[in-house]
Amino acid sequence: MLHRCGLGALAACGVLFMAATPLAHAEGTNPFVGQWHWNRALSKLPPGEPAPTEMTLQFDRVDSVHVRWTVTVKDAQGHPSIESHDTPGNGEFYPIGEDTTASFRMTGPDHLEATFKGPAGENDSMTCTVAADRRRMTCEGAKAAAGSKPESYVDVYDRE
Repeated sequence: MLHRCGLGALAACGVLFMAATPLAHAEGTNPFVGQWHWNRALSKLPPGEPAPTEMTLQFDRVDSVHVRWTVTVKDAQGHPSIESHDTPGNGEFYPIGEDTTASFRMTGPDHLEATFKGPAGENDSMTCTVAADRRRMTCEGAKAAAGSKPESYVDVYDRE
């Protein structure tokens, strides 16, 4: 899930994501670009996963050349962890940390697929959809440790 850092890297939180056509990068036309705040009440965590106190995603660029995002996660004590990444958005896997890779690919004008792989065979795959009014983004996914059954989750984000 853009993912409360389930793969051990905050980047996995970052939705996350994205590869769109160059036209979608034009100011105001890409539904993913902007700041998103995690909606705890509407999200459904995988069993046993601790919820962050707060999580914010900022997508600055989303196109087939780059996906540029920053994720800020606050822990139970209110301490923020911030990570920024700039990766290709072509559907190929690229490193986003010492031991985590990610792939981002748009599958429609408001649909995005993201997959994160960790060092011990962990996998976190999601599809994010921006609502028609562009005020809410819903990411449905599944994550699994190596050799285990995937556990489903839903992350809901509201535009700030």
